[in-house]
Amino acid sequence: MMSAEERFSIVRSIGEECIQEHELLKLLTKERQPICYDGFEPSGRMHIAQGVMKTINVNKLISAGCKVKIWIADWFAFLNNKMDADLEKIQTVGRYLIEIWKASGMNIEGGQVEFLWASEEINSRTHEYWPIVMDIARRNKLRRIIRCCPAMGRDETHKFTAAQIFYPCMQCADIFFLKADICQLGMDQRKVNVLAREYCDKIKRKNKPIILSHHMLPGLKKGQEKMSKSDPSNAIFMEDEEADVIQKIDNAYCPPKVVDKNPCLEYINYIVFPWFNEFKVERNAENGGEKTFTSFDELVADYEKGVVQPADLQPALSKALNRILQPVRDHFKNDENAKALFERVKVWTFSSSFYQTR
Repeated sequence: MMSAEERFSIVRSIGEECIQEHELLKLLTKERQPICYDGFEPSGRMHIAQGVMKTINVNKLISAGCKVKIWIADWFAFLNNKMDADLEKIQTVGRYLIEIWKASGMNIEGGQVEFLWASEEINSRTHEYWPIVMDIARRNKLRRIIRCCPAMGRDETHKFTAAQIFYPCMQCADIFFLKADICQLGMDQRKVNVLAREYCDKIKRKNKPIILSHHMLPGLKKGQEKMSKSDPSNAIFMEDEEADVIQKIDNAYCPPKVVDKNPCLEYINYIVFPWFNEFKVERNAENGGEKTFTSFDELVADYEKGVVQPADLQPALSKALNRILQPVRDHFKNDENAKALFERVKVWTFSSSFYQTR
């Protein structure tokens, strides 16, 4: 049995920001199995942050005794016009993404992870869900709701449909509908999670959902603060082949001796070290020989001094990422159900330019 402080250390390590830390410690002291909420729109290909980082975070939460409810937001993808607003396609993509998490090592067998389809849960408990949505809507001005709209991945508010403005009220309601103690989402979802805490003030609810916002991995190109699925060269995807990964990392922005906003170092910090607890650089003896780093700070120190060069770092990163992704590739080659899902999804989501590079 871990102490509350030990559990706090594990859970807190997931978030770049926590609102509020003292509430989190109090929750973990009081509750043996707090409920953590995460969610995703089934909207196409899965990049490595959504695949591997989510697996790392979910497994950490489970190890700390949490129950994780993963909200498959099919209706939300429909509202946000994903997959041409075709619900059958959206749900097929959702099943495909679940297969990826299974293959990537997410610990879903012990009953502490629950995948919930928004359409099914809302339809089965409409008398609970819609009164919350309507109450959130009536207690907030339109301007406050619009401030949450970038959580949908769109910044041009004048082009929003009414459905997209309604979206934040539903997303906020999800937190209470799922009885979530912790909202474990990315920093890009922070505004709607704060809306949920503000709603608690308005209804005089003492126990507010704790916001645990994880880091957003940047794109691989210079100046791209967030991965974009629309540019296949900008991110590593979970179904990328070994050669794809090598090519993308070789072409990634990785200036020598520069740590700040270096996407290759970010991948190492947020994916490789949490996965392997080390990072191995393989070089010829005349170039410094092999070295295994056991902390990110140690690697950063050598990189800033030029002891480790991009020509050392990038091949080592490609090798580590390919080791992580290989079980996913194997699953989609050997499992007939996964293979069939992949064949359907790739017709809808893979651009012709993607195939031309393979």
